[in-house]
Amino acid sequence: MSGEINLVEKYERNGWPSFARPDIHPPAGWSLGLTTAVNRIHNHKLAPTGEYLAFIWDRDGGSDVYTLPVSGGWPARRSTERAAALFWNDENPQPSPDGKWLAFSMLDHVFVAPLAGGLPIKISDFAASASSPIWLPDSQQLLISVERNEALHLLLTDREGAWPRPLFTGPGDALDAQPSPDGKRVAFVRYAYEDLDRWEIWQVDIESGQARPLTSQAKTRDWWPRWSPDGKLIAFISQRTEFTEAWLIDADGGNLRQLTHLGMDVADLAWSPDGKQIACVVNRKGSIELALIDAASGEVSQLRAATGVHMSPQWSPQGDFLIVSFEDSTRPPDLYRVEVPGGTTTQLTFSNLPALEANHMVIPEVVNYQSFDGLDIPAFLYRPPNPNGAALVNPHGGPSGQHSYDWDPFWQYLVAKGYTLLAPNYRGSTGYGVTFEHRNYNDWGGGDTQDCLYAARYLGALDEVDRERIGIIGGSYGGYMVACCLAKDPDYLFACGVSRYGDAHLETSWALCSRTLRWYTEKMIGNPGKTRPVYLNGSPIFQVENIRKPVLLLHGLADDIVPPEASEAWAEAMHREGKTYEYKTYTGELHGFVRRENQLDAHTRIERFLDWYLMPKQVE
Repeated sequence: MSGEINLVEKYERNGWPSFARPDIHPPAGWSLGLTTAVNRIHNHKLAPTGEYLAFIWDRDGGSDVYTLPVSGGWPARRSTERAAALFWNDENPQPSPDGKWLAFSMLDHVFVAPLAGGLPIKISDFAASASSPIWLPDSQQLLISVERNEALHLLLTDREGAWPRPLFTGPGDALDAQPSPDGKRVAFVRYAYEDLDRWEIWQVDIESGQARPLTSQAKTRDWWPRWSPDGKLIAFISQRTEFTEAWLIDADGGNLRQLTHLGMDVADLAWSPDGKQIACVVNRKGSIELALIDAASGEVSQLRAATGVHMSPQWSPQGDFLIVSFEDSTRPPDLYRVEVPGGTTTQLTFSNLPALEANHMVIPEVVNYQSFDGLDIPAFLYRPPNPNGAALVNPHGGPSGQHSYDWDPFWQYLVAKGYTLLAPNYRGSTGYGVTFEHRNYNDWGGGDTQDCLYAARYLGALDEVDRERIGIIGGSYGGYMVACCLAKDPDYLFACGVSRYGDAHLETSWALCSRTLRWYTEKMIGNPGKTRPVYLNGSPIFQVENIRKPVLLLHGLADDIVPPEASEAWAEAMHREGKTYEYKTYTGELHGFVRRENQLDAHTRIERFLDWYLMPKQVE
């Protein structure tokens, strides 16, 4: 965010109504408070000793570090000053190899805390800010990341905060540093500025500082490098084929070969201690399953096929179990122990609430519909037990993202209220191959908008849906889809729209957002100095006069992913054109709304807005 435009917290509206309907009530067993009450557990790391887990727990208004014995017990809080963070954008706490220390980022710096007790000590005073600590095998030295001259540099320091030694200072960003088992080399991902669709695996020798690429292919992404236990191989994932598959390369850079041939995306690779297997997750149409790869043959066997989302499998030192995060459409994320072999599962954390567990929740069904050009669009359809005739299209953020069988209690609340919900994985989504993911390159607001409009047509053909009472609601790029659909649809398929921290003017948002977001945008639609027509054609703010249906805008003023000026400009344009809208901003709130009081306020405003524009009569 540039700070050139002074934005303050506000609520404004143009049009009516803006108050609650007294004749519509929450569904039985539900309250909006329930939808924000679960304290999310995320970003876990198993100590190399196997004795305890470190993880982030969103509670008390922050996202602090906790540890939990694998044998069971009560979590111990290890930090007290970590600000609330977006779970998908946070870092894992890092236990040292000997298990005696814990490194983590906090207050824009790297801290180390003794597990035996004591205050965390800042070790990155030598820089304005630092992040991403990674231990070397000696439990004394650490790698950290520092941004300088618009690049992420890789530095070597120690747990006392010794003056750092640069290991890699560009060009390009150094990401996901992984020391070799003997502590002599570091594999990392280089994000290449000269080709924004190319990620490379590099290696740097710690003693000499000499760095060299191991993989490099134009417009191809290689990432997630992981050393075999003997240090002879590096496994990584790559988009060299149509799907993101597992690959191997010798540590010296030779003998590059594809390991898996699933025709599905593979992620989160983790070597077993004996080097014979690699744990991973496999994306099967939005169900993220836990699997094992034979490191010699590449054969993949399913370990746990529960329909939901498994993340970040991590091996015990003996290789007899994995720790994994799991959530599904009916349960929030928690940490589980999964025995190997067999897949027997033991739950280790319990974040769900009895009141939520008592409620009936809907598991979505996977459907497909055809878009304007005949392209099949996969989607998740939530059918309410008692439909009220209203429906919602919910495009996800990204656009490189995917709806899956993940946990979202607010959607379950709306489904319990009777809304039919369709969550399309429009062109540009991940999980369906590189070709599908690239279909909106140089076409933001084009084909993907049509995919969302055809989602409304799909809903309108269902017997339980009144085609005059279909709304659209989305966050981030999904909020941008809301703006595009309301401004670019001559058939006016949607009765209203809700945009949470969405965009409307691509060029100005590119200029105001963070460095990494600028490059993310340029990767897909180029630099506006060269591709300005793409930016202008994709910006619905220039078609505000076409909007005829009410809009609700919600945005955090500390958002550096989609700058809050985006919603401010959209609200100004709608006011100028006399459109019906409501606009609410939140001081200090990030992209995604991390503070519970703001989440609850947003949910309240969304429910009230939908009650007026999609439910014109009392629901019996």
